[in-house]
Amino acid sequence: MGAIVLGPLVLSAERFAILLGVATFMIVSGILASRVSGRFNPWSTVVVLGGLAVARLAHVIGHWAYFEGDLPRILAVWQGGFDWPWALVVVAIASPFLLRQRRLMVYGLAPVIAAVFVWNVAYQLTVKTDARPMPSLTLAQVDGSPLNLAHSDGRPTVINVWATWCPPCRREMPVLAAAEETHPDVRFLFVNQGEGPETVSRFLDAQGLTLGTVLLDETMAVPRHYGTVGIPVTLFVGPDGTLRKSHMGEISPEQIDAELRAIAR
Repeated sequence: MGAIVLGPLVLSAERFAILLGVATFMIVSGILASRVSGRFNPWSTVVVLGGLAVARLAHVIGHWAYFEGDLPRILAVWQGGFDWPWALVVVAIASPFLLRQRRLMVYGLAPVIAAVFVWNVAYQLTVKTDARPMPSLTLAQVDGSPLNLAHSDGRPTVINVWATWCPPCRREMPVLAAAEETHPDVRFLFVNQGEGPETVSRFLDAQGLTLGTVLLDETMAVPRHYGTVGIPVTLFVGPDGTLRKSHMGEISPEQIDAELRAIAR
């Protein structure tokens, strides 16, 4: 759900669609380079690299409040965060300089249109989230007390599926801890996969993390219920207990806030 498995690699639906779109752009541009003009080779390289840079820069500027206190995170592109329409600015600027002829610029529309079409189809086919209810599942907390996930207090719920050995999980945990602190109107459940209370407690103490509800899912029942693959996975559940959105991979603070605003509506 919301992810594509390619052998040992697990990609979110968004990343999979983007990769297909970029691959389509490069393939069509390569065909034009071999059959129409060699100018499409440097043009396509500039468009892809420049488009990525400009789309990332536009996202950073538009969400500057999330970056100004942590400038190195600007380079954390694995978290996602690109305003893709801005990539068209690179196309508009690069085409007159590198393609030069109006005829070639018209041809240049073909890889752009093909890439957008493939990206949109792939995204629509893979991003669907099943509106599943919370499982009636009782898990032990780190202190040993039981908690039934289905017993909600009426607040929206964020379920983070994680493990101490997972580098992306470790990187995103402080971000989720900060989100829990700043959103008391949301219930956060940190569901550890396959590890014991001693391992989890040692990790939290070593990292200086204070989390409200840490659950031990030693049989990995939560990802089986929701049909997710890989970790980390962050699930956003509405006040009615229905899953609204799943996010595969490391999550950024701006993405957390955007999803929380969406499920609050």
